Amino acid sequence: MGKRNNTERKEILHNRFSREDLLKIAKSNPIERKTFSFYRYTTLDNVQALRNQLYRAWDAMGVLGRIYLAREGINAQLAVPVDHVAEFKSHLDSISAFKNMRYNPGVEDNGHSFIKLTVKVKKQIVADGLGDFVLSQENQARHLTPLEFNQALEKPEVIVVDMRNQYESKVGHFENAILPDVDTFRDELPLVANLLAEKKEKKILIYCTGGIRCEKAGAYLKERGFQDVNQLLGGIINYAHTVKQHGLQSKFKGKNFVFDERHAERITDDILSHCQICGALSDRQLNCAHEGCHVLMVQCEACGEKLNNCCSEKCREISFLPEDEQRRLRKNDVFLSKTPWFSKKLRRPTSVQISDDLFSLHQ
Repeated sequence: MGKRNNTERKEILHNRFSREDLLKIAKSNPIERKTFSFYRYTTLDNVQALRNQLYRAWDAMGVLGRIYLAREGINAQLAVPVDHVAEFKSHLDSISAFKNMRYNPGVEDNGHSFIKLTVKVKKQIVADGLGDFVLSQENQARHLTPLEFNQALEKPEVIVVDMRNQYESKVGHFENAILPDVDTFRDELPLVANLLAEKKEKKILIYCTGGIRCEKAGAYLKERGFQDVNQLLGGIINYAHTVKQHGLQSKFKGKNFVFDERHAERITDDILSHCQICGALSDRQLNCAHEGCHVLMVQCEACGEKLNNCCSEKCREISFLPEDEQRRLRKNDVFLSKTPWFSKKLRRPTSVQISDDLFSLHQ
């Protein structure tokens, strides 16, 4: 009995192209896009079905970006074709759980923030390590507008805490802020609570990129007895737009790190970090060009030119090898084969001068 031909085309609700192919497509068919982000903590039902619904609608509009859905809500960073922005917002508004969403437009928007559309179902929209911790009106920290936040920064004895990771705060932060030396949000929460354990009666200001991490951080601190916790509404992105609109001097200095192709948005001309190769003043962030390493680093233009945008001479040499040989090396590298891709991107050297030994970075 012959095989029956299946003429029904299978629906594909995910990206099928490699990064190289996506970059070629973007270059051959440039489309003007607007970058913005949004989030909302709300209870969602049938998350997988909602995920598929959003992917279908947004892929048809040519939307690119990274969207996380969970029972607790949505966290999205997007680049939407200019011609479809109104349609996109209308579609989102048609979903009752996302009605009247507040959007954060990009500060520096070159239209090339993302190269593909990714919509993922997660356990949490931000990995916080808090398990079943639930946000409520009772434990929510007070929201301060950027102008209120600016005024609060001038008050004596106020405590300002950056609720982002060290690779974000190193290139930009608010004046006099506490900058926890952590690589993950889940590590930062207990660290900050312990650090401020004797200051529960003080006025505490917290901030992050767009506000989503501060929602959980503020509630976490309030539940641990902190009396006056205040979060920056809309985060650094909203703050940057507001101070510019009102002609105010920004109390946030340097760059705002973002999780897309841009790496960061410049807020002020201040350069707060140093090249991890030579120590020169620099806030140029990039991933090592050797794909098997891909470590996120600060590297000046001169060292980038010398090392072909790699973190070390060893990685530079490997980056010039044929792709088959590079894959063989990655496969035989015990660290790279067992470490999640995200942590590979973010691992950092222990000193300013990076060794030319690739494996010295595998810590």
